Amino acid sequence: MSLVAQHADAASARQGGGKRSSRFKVRAKELFLYVALIALSVLYLLPLYWMISTSLKRTGSEMVIPPQWIPNPIVWSNYVDVFVQVPLTLYIRNSTIITLTATLLGVLTASLAGYGFARLRFPGRNFFFTLCIASLMLPEIVTLIPEFILFRRIGWVNTFLPLIVPWSLAGSAFAVFLFRQYCLTIPLELDEAARVDGAGTLRIWWTIIVPLSKAVLATLAILSFIHHWNEFLRPLIYLGRPELRTLAIGLRAFRGEYQLAWNYMMAVALIMLVPILVLFFLAQRQFVQGIVMTGIKG
Repeated sequence: MSLVAQHADAASARQGGGKRSSRFKVRAKELFLYVALIALSVLYLLPLYWMISTSLKRTGSEMVIPPQWIPNPIVWSNYVDVFVQVPLTLYIRNSTIITLTATLLGVLTASLAGYGFARLRFPGRNFFFTLCIASLMLPEIVTLIPEFILFRRIGWVNTFLPLIVPWSLAGSAFAVFLFRQYCLTIPLELDEAARVDGAGTLRIWWTIIVPLSKAVLATLAILSFIHHWNEFLRPLIYLGRPELRTLAIGLRAFRGEYQLAWNYMMAVALIMLVPILVLFFLAQRQFVQGIVMTGIKG
């Protein structure tokens, strides 16, 4: 019995050692993964840090060699001076009007179109949805010239309408697709119960589908806000008058027309970045939920 016990103890010791070795390997892999992720995070955040650091430097010290990573002294007045030197408030107002209007109307109309493709039965539904998805393969640059000719003939050049109206007609094909896929995950019995109570199609969309789709609506709002806030090409084409410029166009003009130093340029760039960061951090839970839940049901 003693020999059996000794063999059992030895086997138990080997098994315990194997488990400890396995746990050590798992922890070593996790540690390596964390170190790699931290290193990549630092690499990606380095340009952002340089932008913030440069925005707080004195004029003339932005490009010194070796680089001055920590400003000395810290010049907070750069953010005040940039509003004095250029019409930054006007550009922010123009960008805000275009972005909020196009985002709100685009998200609502895209949800309405996606709801129609997901819940309604009408002739040619699959064909029109396929046509909508196929438009995603068409590069935007291909339609740019026909769009400009059309909007010029109807007198929309030098107005905000070309940047708002097209997005107010179901937003984009991607937005329609995303909402349609999310809408398919909502039980159809809710629509049937509402119709029994006398609700119509629009009322079902507004009172049932929209409240249950906050996650995907937040996702579409974030993506649309980022697109319109950062858009450069179309405002450059349609907004020729200086008083109509958006912040993205103004940022390019600051270096050309106004001859701003790099510290002021970085201050303006950071001002432009802040609304996007705030919006994402406020709605990041809904954003992630909307991406995860979309497409569960084909």
